[in-house]
Amino acid sequence: MSHNFSMLSTYYPHSTIMESNLESRRFLDMKATGIVRRIDDLGRIVIPKEIRRTLHIRESDPLEIFTDREGQVILKKYSPIGEMTTFARQYAESLAQVSGHTALIADRDQFIAVAGGSKQLLNKAVSRQLEEKIHNRETVIAAKGDRNYVNIAEDIAIDYAWQLITPIICEGDIIGSVILLENDGKSKMGEVEQKLALSAAGFLGRQMEQ
Repeated sequence: MSHNFSMLSTYYPHSTIMESNLESRRFLDMKATGIVRRIDDLGRIVIPKEIRRTLHIRESDPLEIFTDREGQVILKKYSPIGEMTTFARQYAESLAQVSGHTALIADRDQFIAVAGGSKQLLNKAVSRQLEEKIHNRETVIAAKGDRNYVNIAEDIAIDYAWQLITPIICEGDIIGSVILLENDGKSKMGEVEQKLALSAAGFLGRQMEQ
């Protein structure tokens, strides 16, 4: 048995086997909805509205298609910026160091990079209010108590004195956001922070276009 495993490891590195097993476990966590839909003559299928609402699937959102040996077809929400998570985390670290603020990078659904504080937000869902701000393509600078101030995370209350939010746009589509947070009421956010966030969002958007 050990000899067979050794041969297997030669062709399939241990890390690859582990990743494959982890992916299999994710798919095993799927649950049947009891909903059946027919494919039309153009190969299209309608995802029920209640599922789209629950999973935050919006009109024009990209979906990635997987198949397996058992004939299953699996749809998964595709995050362009989520494909470069390692780079996003490195960039967030640099942005936090340069700005002196907590820096976050999010896709349309969750925070994929957090640096300079608030580590509990990593992989947490973005709030509906933040979704709306990004959907409107707004760059927002707001102090706590301002009308434009929003809670950025779903089901988690994050209290900060200042926040700056700007969308990441790639080829005309919104793919995420860059956020700066400041908990020191003595330090105001202004033009410098806005330029830093806009530059970061523009750079990340261009990276996705390549």
